[in-house]
Amino acid sequence: MEPTTLQITTEEAGLRLDSFLAARLEGITRSQAARLLKEGAITCDGKILTKSHLTAAGQTISVLLPEAAETEVVPQEIPLSVVYEDSDVIVVNKPVGLVVHPAPGHPDGTLVNALLHHCGDSLSGIGGEKRPGIVHRIDRDTSGLIIAAKNDTAHLGLAAQLADHTLARTYECLAIGNFREDSGTIDAPIGRHPTDRKKMTVTTHNSRHAITHWEVVARYPGVTHLRCRLETGRTHQIRVHLAHIGHPILGDTVYGNKKPVPDLTGQCLHAVGLQFLHPRTGEMIALSCPLPEEFERALAKLRSR
Repeated sequence: MEPTTLQITTEEAGLRLDSFLAARLEGITRSQAARLLKEGAITCDGKILTKSHLTAAGQTISVLLPEAAETEVVPQEIPLSVVYEDSDVIVVNKPVGLVVHPAPGHPDGTLVNALLHHCGDSLSGIGGEKRPGIVHRIDRDTSGLIIAAKNDTAHLGLAAQLADHTLARTYECLAIGNFREDSGTIDAPIGRHPTDRKKMTVTTHNSRHAITHWEVVARYPGVTHLRCRLETGRTHQIRVHLAHIGHPILGDTVYGNKKPVPDLTGQCLHAVGLQFLHPRTGEMIALSCPLPEEFERALAKLRSR
């Protein structure tokens, strides 16, 4: 098995090795990184490194990762709110708390497990065993519309629309603070956070182009109701962009206030609209779904102030 090599950048210098490895290696936590260090799986120039070692700019670290154990993704009878379905695609209104596909810490109980039960063998294989049919993702604690492909032709067609922005996704959210303008655009690259692998950040280092358009729906004391349209689809894009301009989303304990909001599960962010060209017929399909109950309750409290 070939080791994974990581070169330390100037930004990453002076970090503890377990923190550095957790930030740079997808799916590796600090405790898992510490275990790899204890097992002698982390070296530099042939020398085994320990947890107390601090990173230095320009250094090349070799990591011998264990082979991943594959687990079978099984169908599970999980309720789905189906908004649209035909022989090519299915669109569901995902609730807060439902993970899209199996991942470390979430081996089952996901949207993929539910889709396998609902659709049987009728899902595109392009996403692989863990992500059959999945064209795009929504965060676990974000609700709303998500589309899946039932065959490879549909999957390729929808993926092309994601790339050229003809597949339009609209979100609504409650953002902390007041906006002076009625609309605007956030154009800022997004990449992995240098020290926290679970977070993304606005950065020019190992980043990807990201654009979010926003407009004000309503203003309340200290909170603004926004409608956002994604031009690109980066991980946590709306959450990162709004936090970057000083307006994190209400209830977002990762990018905003660490203290949870009473009566609110996750962040107040909902994928309210989805528009795409049907991959077989070319017909424009425009779908929408109502705001979830928690979002509506939060709005009711704001209106009553």
